Amino acid sequence: MEPLILYLVRSLVDHPDQVALRASEVDGARLYELKVSPEDVGKVIGRDGRTVGALRTLIGAAAQKHGQKVRLEIQDDRRVPPGPAPSPPDSP
Repeated sequence: MEPLILYLVRSLVDHPDQVALRASEVDGARLYELKVSPEDVGKVIGRDGRTVGALRTLIGAAAQKHGQKVRLEIQDDRRVPPGPAPSPPDSP
């Protein structure tokens, strides 16, 4: 499964050397965490998530053929982690 995911994603991005894939077992399914260059995240996700949706469909069908369950998540380092909520301004 990993060679398929890497082949597909590297074909989509401008920086194929920065594509990294980590696999782990979660809830009886194989979880693949994909990390790409920050400039390429949009290309992998696609408009309205269509590209990543198609990738998930393809790998899901390939995994099902082999009796497996898989999940694909995109690691987006562009997101800012939520911090403490700002306090409201003081009223006069």
